[in-house]
Amino acid sequence: MPPIPGSGLAKGLAVTLRTMTRKTVTAQYPDTQPELPPRSRGVIGLFEENCTVCMLCARECPDWCIYIDSHKETSPPAAPGGRERSRNVLDRFAIDFSLCMYCGICIEVCPFDALFWSPEFEYAETDIHELTHERDKLREWMWTVPEPPALDPGAEEPKEIAAARKAADKLAALRAQAQQDQTDENQDGKNQADETGGTP
Repeated sequence: MPPIPGSGLAKGLAVTLRTMTRKTVTAQYPDTQPELPPRSRGVIGLFEENCTVCMLCARECPDWCIYIDSHKETSPPAAPGGRERSRNVLDRFAIDFSLCMYCGICIEVCPFDALFWSPEFEYAETDIHELTHERDKLREWMWTVPEPPALDPGAEEPKEIAAARKAADKLAALRAQAQQDQTDENQDGKNQADETGGTP
């Protein structure tokens, strides 16, 4: 049976009429902030205390948009006869977001968890040169990084937490043993004093 002339137009108008009767879902941005998914990629936040200036993020970046400067500081030996230790001190950490393609490689390769995704997305500038953000701005964005999701109930406990719990339990056992030994010594001294009829 051949199609009825104008049936396509009627179907299109039916879709239009159905849409007209629905409630609008337009978000009134910026008056109303959008609800972003939990793993949104906005900007990259820097947790400076964890950065060891290993340069892995800058070397692995396919766009070469991470700039790091540092210097070495030498600290005196902790004990006499020891050797001096040197460590890298971060001078500059900047990311050029006009070049960044938000691939997340820098965050994945960081061995010390110094870089994190932040859902912050309102960082537009009128000049492209101002899209290079230094470590102070990257540190500010760290406060917008969401909490990590909770582990599954059946998931294995992270090794770091297990090691910390084991060390804490060991320390608590040593303290309890020392306290028990002290109690036993006090009891022994009291018993001796009772037997001799005087003070120990």
